Amino acid sequence: MARRGEFELIETLFAPLAEGFPGALGLKDDAALLDPPAGRSVVVTADALVAGVHFRPADPPDLIARKLVRVNLSDLAAMGAEPWAMVLTAAFPDSVDESWITRFAEGLGADGRSFGLPLIGGDTVATPGPATFSLTAFGLVEQGLALRRSGARPGDGLYVTGTLGDGALGMGVLTGRLALTPEESAAVAYLVERYHVPRPRLAVGRGLVGLAHACVDVSDGLLQDLAHLCRCSGVGAEVWAERLPVSPAAARLATTRALRGEGAWLETILSGGDDYELLFSAPPGMEKALARLAVAADTAITAVGTVVAGDSVVVMNREGMIVPFSRWGYQHFGPGE
Repeated sequence: MARRGEFELIETLFAPLAEGFPGALGLKDDAALLDPPAGRSVVVTADALVAGVHFRPADPPDLIARKLVRVNLSDLAAMGAEPWAMVLTAAFPDSVDESWITRFAEGLGADGRSFGLPLIGGDTVATPGPATFSLTAFGLVEQGLALRRSGARPGDGLYVTGTLGDGALGMGVLTGRLALTPEESAAVAYLVERYHVPRPRLAVGRGLVGLAHACVDVSDGLLQDLAHLCRCSGVGAEVWAERLPVSPAAARLATTRALRGEGAWLETILSGGDDYELLFSAPPGMEKALARLAVAADTAITAVGTVVAGDSVVVMNREGMIVPFSRWGYQHFGPGE
């Protein structure tokens, strides 16, 4: 199917996604108007997805759009914010036709409606390079109460939401790095879904306001993002390997040929990336409050370590020995830390 022009695509596919946000002006002006409610701060984040880097060119376009929305929502969750609006810049290559763009817009709209994140502006362009999408998300949080990376203190407990490693293992399946048997089809489907459609922990993030000392979104691997939190807070951390939460699907893959050996599997769980869970520190005595939050948000919250004085971040096995790692997480420029 041939593609219509830029303005026709915006009017038919993207302008409807602005409904319900007066400041979007129907996507007919040069920019949008934002008037935050009294007593609220605006939280702004941006993430980009590039074909061949963050997704495979053959991935379904609606799932690419949904992942784009959700990785940004995960950043809002890490600061305790609630979704407000989004702005999209989309660079479509000549290799995609209008039906592909339509499916992309449908995915964007589905998650925008689901999470209360209307589209209020942006830009659409053609590109001779790979498909590239950048989304800027706006959230709202009570003034002075946004969660930060910089508040962790020695003696805090370290906690993580959900499970770790699913996204990285799902990517391994899609790229053929993990060759699994037909008997493992259910695990495969689960892990691939977790890679394509992350679950931003918005309810937990909002519930952590006033409970957590520091919080970070786990996108590049738990170890690397924990190192960011510790560096910002001026502390160190100990992680307990035996307490790391993993899904039944991830646990089943622990003994596959591609991940044979505890070290290889554990490194994937801790450093693989694409988790989009929340990692946070909270002071002693918060266990009951966090248990109530986990029930209210229908999301597991697991204690995985402790904050310590100093600047080292280490993983301890059940014998109390430090587990060495060759890769800490994903970086765009250069090797992992």
